[in-house]
Amino acid sequence: MDALTARQRWMSVLAHSQPERLQHYWQALDLHPNYHCLRAPETGLTRLQGRMGGTGRRFIVGDTTVTRAVVQLEDGTCGYSYVIGRHKTHAELCALIDALLVQANAEHPIHHQLIAPLAAEREEQRALRAREIATSKVDFFTLVRGDNA
Repeated sequence: MDALTARQRWMSVLAHSQPERLQHYWQALDLHPNYHCLRAPETGLTRLQGRMGGTGRRFIVGDTTVTRAVVQLEDGTCGYSYVIGRHKTHAELCALIDALLVQANAEHPIHHQLIAPLAAEREEQRALRAREIATSKVDFFTLVRGDNA
């Protein structure tokens, strides 16, 4: 997996994580890096776009709140985050973890003790949701009428 794909993966896992679960795994690592905020967490709006059937013309679904943050470690490495919602500490922690992962190698404990468990929890939630949806699935079929001639 190249660096860009790896970063996209961990950023997705961080952005979709529940703030309480992220905080739980972060505290277990017991890391205390020195950093400062280049852009303090701030909340704004963004537009959500959709496509009919995933391939049609774009349309605006609506707006949602987004919180973003940018942090810089002592060595100059920057970390970025965008999370849906208004949870500023979640956005700042995601940016800090992003900076640490950019700085670190693939064997860093953050990958094994934070990203992997959060990814597993997310997959479990997706599978549970898929099972819930499958129970309400309706299969439509058509009976062919005979010719009464």
